[in-house]
Amino acid sequence: MSFNLPPDPDGPSGPSPVRSTTAARGRSLLISALVVGVIVIGFWVFAGFYTDLLWFRSVGFSGVYTTELKTRLLLFAFFGVLMGAAVATNCWIAFRTRPAFRGLSAEQQGLDRYRVALDPYRRPITIGLSTLLGLIAGASASSEWQTWLAFRNSQPMFTKDAQFGVDLSFYMFRLPFWQFLIGFGFSVVVVSLLVALITHYLYGGLRLQTPGEKTTSAARTHIAVLLGVFVALKAVAYWFDRYGLVIKDGSRITGATYTDVNALIPAKLILMVIAVICALLFFGTAITRSWLAPGLGFGLLVLSAIVVGGIYPAFVQTVQVHPSEPDKERPYIQRNITATLKAYQLDNVQTTTYSAATEPKAGLLSGDTATVSNVRLIDPAVVSPTFIALQQNRGFYTFADTLDVDRYPLPGPAGTTTLRDAVVAVRELDLNGLSPGQRNFANDHTVYTHGYGLVAAYGNTSDADGRPSFFEYNVPSQGLLNVTQPRIYFGENEPEYSIVGAPAGKAPVEFDYATDNTGGSGQQSYTYTGKGGVPIGSLFARTLFAAKFSEPNLLLSDRVNADSKILWNRSPRDRVQAVAPWLTLDGDTYPAVVDGRIVWIVDGYTTSSNYPYSQLTSLGGSTTDSVSASSSAIAAQAPDQVNYIRNSVKAVVDAYDGTVTLYEWDKSDPVLQVWEHAFPGTVKPYDTIPADLMPHLRYPQDLFKVQRALYAKYHVTDPKSFYTGDDFWKTPADPTQAHNALGAGDPQPPYYLTLEMPGQGSPSFSLTTTYAPNSRTNLAAFMAVDSQPGPDYQKFRVLLVPRSLTVPGPEQVQNTFEADPVISSQLTLLRQSGSDVTYGNLLSLPVGGGFLYVEPVYVQASAGSSFPLLHKVLVSFGQTVKMDNTLALALNDVFNGNSGTGTPSTPGTGAGPTTPPAAGSGSSNPALTQALADAQAALTASQNALRAGDFTAYGIAQQQLADAIARAVAAEKHSPTTSATPTPTPTPTG
Repeated sequence: MSFNLPPDPDGPSGPSPVRSTTAARGRSLLISALVVGVIVIGFWVFAGFYTDLLWFRSVGFSGVYTTELKTRLLLFAFFGVLMGAAVATNCWIAFRTRPAFRGLSAEQQGLDRYRVALDPYRRPITIGLSTLLGLIAGASASSEWQTWLAFRNSQPMFTKDAQFGVDLSFYMFRLPFWQFLIGFGFSVVVVSLLVALITHYLYGGLRLQTPGEKTTSAARTHIAVLLGVFVALKAVAYWFDRYGLVIKDGSRITGATYTDVNALIPAKLILMVIAVICALLFFGTAITRSWLAPGLGFGLLVLSAIVVGGIYPAFVQTVQVHPSEPDKERPYIQRNITATLKAYQLDNVQTTTYSAATEPKAGLLSGDTATVSNVRLIDPAVVSPTFIALQQNRGFYTFADTLDVDRYPLPGPAGTTTLRDAVVAVRELDLNGLSPGQRNFANDHTVYTHGYGLVAAYGNTSDADGRPSFFEYNVPSQGLLNVTQPRIYFGENEPEYSIVGAPAGKAPVEFDYATDNTGGSGQQSYTYTGKGGVPIGSLFARTLFAAKFSEPNLLLSDRVNADSKILWNRSPRDRVQAVAPWLTLDGDTYPAVVDGRIVWIVDGYTTSSNYPYSQLTSLGGSTTDSVSASSSAIAAQAPDQVNYIRNSVKAVVDAYDGTVTLYEWDKSDPVLQVWEHAFPGTVKPYDTIPADLMPHLRYPQDLFKVQRALYAKYHVTDPKSFYTGDDFWKTPADPTQAHNALGAGDPQPPYYLTLEMPGQGSPSFSLTTTYAPNSRTNLAAFMAVDSQPGPDYQKFRVLLVPRSLTVPGPEQVQNTFEADPVISSQLTLLRQSGSDVTYGNLLSLPVGGGFLYVEPVYVQASAGSSFPLLHKVLVSFGQTVKMDNTLALALNDVFNGNSGTGTPSTPGTGAGPTTPPAAGSGSSNPALTQALADAQAALTASQNALRAGDFTAYGIAQQQLADAIARAVAAEKHSPTTSATPTPTPTPTG
């Protein structure tokens, strides 16, 4: 009997043809999918690189992109190959020197299974591991491209450090790259040693449990050489560690201290010599074939590192330094003080002892009319909602939440032209203002493409209703600045990208601004004609950008035509950072009108953390204040540690065509010279700055914040006094922050003011701040830096308040304002009547031989589409505080009826008492005007009754005040100016 069984599919006859074909198809599909995936990923990567190149070409900085790319690729290739080659070579050496006989042991029998399994794949594994580690190392090295360029383009600084007498350029430009090389060398040796140990162990060169010798001669030599290289690198590291001590951040100062100089630096030299001897002993193992000598040498190195490098310096610190630390550290503290003042450009501060008057007398401000008339009452951190309400024009426009301060030559009295402070903002596009039904590809990227116009208001005045007095306003633009190109295609709030341009003869599709036609409302369309942007008319370009932005409509939409351009990377800060990646940029970018065009001005800093003995400080921590902490319009600085900073570059970005121009500002800066050498032709000479641009350049805020934070300590130049810290200062906390519900505890921001410092001779545009003693809230000093380009630009002036005097500081003044019964009652009544009260910037002014504090008070209805209006002005001098409707009235209240600056002609809120009000500056809402007048009369009656102690009359007046405020709120709610654009006068009311 016989049985015919079916053939075994896995038997001698092999797999069936059907299964074989299916498997082959599966492999083919897998390979095809992998190929397609590689092509897609490759194209996506290529699209990113190539579109970036097109962008750099469009702004004229392609050399920056290619230099950075080439440098990155060079470092990636060199160090990646170095790591990969080192790993592969050591793996190959360990395999080639494997023993033929490995001994009989359980250990080797267990390893045999791994050897058999790995041998067929040994070469691919070696290549794959070497490639992977090479890629990681190359990527890490490529990030050091700026370190390499600074090293390669190093320029002498012609100043030597106090400890080693080495030119500072060694620390600033060369030492960082040497430290990188040493660190990379350690990585290569450690990885190579691990690979060698694993390979030797796997193939029997290293035997942990097998009887007999634990290493073969070849393995011993290989490992010893690697250990010798490691120890030799340690010797090199000890040598460079000495230089690192002068930039080391200690608990008290940055730089080498007594213990470092007298114990640690000699210890580093001793350890270096021991490390060299130890390395030679390891290399000698190849001849002696003994671990004894190198083992003893390595033990000696470790013991020396503990004793000489650790215990001995600690002993010196405890026994020699601590008992008389102020005397021992004196020369090193002095080095720190000198270097810090030099590195932060605080070594030429003009200090004056200012015996501040505290008693207000009639006529005391008669010599300070120029300063008082320029007091800025329009707070740029408060009035953004007011600008939006009065000048937004359409819901898809917006203004930054914190506005900017600039200055313009404007018509003054008797036909003169005066440089006046202004609060300015750009009317930018905000796509979130469109309704959901309007949001689509065509509208978002081809119709709504740009903002429109700059709005500017006098900084020191408002109209009778407390609204800013605009001198540049409306859509289309009107006013005194003669803006010839008002369109904003590049700004801080523009869309991610826009498609612009239309063929000749074809109707434009971009929305420009709304118009009122005879038959109803309409719109004016526009076609972009600027040189900015990248052509996107070809199919290839459209494909590239469709991949870049993951937007298929760039290929499918008829709105992308042969004449189209794409605009992206539109933020001024982003554009400047891209073309000058070596700069640190100021957080506050501000607009200006230059030669009829709106431009953005960006301050660029060169920084370093390697200036010997200069104090390290956190860039992010030093530049945070109450405004920057709450504003989205001000970019926060990274928490980088720096000890050298210069405002070396002024960058300008054209708001219409996106042109980026970099100008030299501090030509003597050696760091700038290094980067100009690395990127030749990217920064234009100082002499090419346009004359129309120069008046708008100013001293940057972030630099000033860093300097004021350092000067709070480093105004103390005596080492012993510095050691005790008794005379250190602090920047006062912003006293209005908590009351305005914006948090609490952040430093008061510096303020741009036009003022005349005592002894200065004439007023100048300045950046100012106050100081308080470290543990108190009274005033210790007042600092101003001249921010107006000219001979005195960057000149620091500090007024020192004698310790014998107690002058109120900002926090004390704010408390006094709120504790005053008359002021408190008025503000409380305003809040109880359905309004929110917001304190504006508390300004400090050194006038009248003392300090004058001025704070605007804004009132806003709690409900409805309301906005802050300048309602009151608080004034303090010495211990006297007053609040009135105008600055002039409040000053007269404080100074016994006559401040000496002139008598106001109207009870408006204007700031300048010497300038007559303009015609036609009253409210366009008669009901609101009458209600406010009634409220003013009732408020005056309340004050008089309170002073007289007549509480019956006080109660009646308070009821009248509440009724008037309620009518004012109702009238404001129905005011046409809350939604429509007013017709403001271009003439200041103050």
